[in-house]
Amino acid sequence: MLSDGKMRRFRWWFIFLLLLSPFILLNSNLLTDNLGADPAKVIVQNLGFWAMTSLWLTLAVSPGVKLLGWRWLMSFRRMLGLYTFFYAVLHLLAFATFLVGWRWDILLTELTKRPYIVVGTLALLLLIPLAFTSTKGMQRRLGKHWKKLHILIYPISLLVMLHFVWQIRSDFGQQLIFAILLAILLGYRLYLKRRSS
Repeated sequence: MLSDGKMRRFRWWFIFLLLLSPFILLNSNLLTDNLGADPAKVIVQNLGFWAMTSLWLTLAVSPGVKLLGWRWLMSFRRMLGLYTFFYAVLHLLAFATFLVGWRWDILLTELTKRPYIVVGTLALLLLIPLAFTSTKGMQRRLGKHWKKLHILIYPISLLVMLHFVWQIRSDFGQQLIFAILLAILLGYRLYLKRRSS
């Protein structure tokens, strides 16, 4: 049986590698030319999917602790948040590289005229201060202001949901699943807030 310390390390590496595996798999498929007829679109969409999934998992930590009693989840919330930022940055870089070709005129037009790109970019900009203040040192320096700043995760999640929904062309099944999950995650928090007031 693993000791507490070894179990913590096992969980850390397991979750770290689990979240990194989509990036490794994507690169492997890219190198073996196994991304289908439109690899650029697959790369952009895949990175966006995992940015969103990581964000939803971050939001699921607190309910998981309260409902299941899994206090060990709290030690992975920062990792999940940083993976959200990691995949979100790669999502934007992939869009700029593969779909726009770093043409600044096209990029600026896309960023200002397409609503789903505007809200997606805004969500990423709001993620930047959360990523850079995620360390324990910054948490100590900011004190009570740290929690106020990190409440930004809620509007960020709504912006990300809008970014996803506004891209619907025909099939909306995936968007519906993410919307239901977000409603549960935010609704649970609202319920707890009202119950405590």
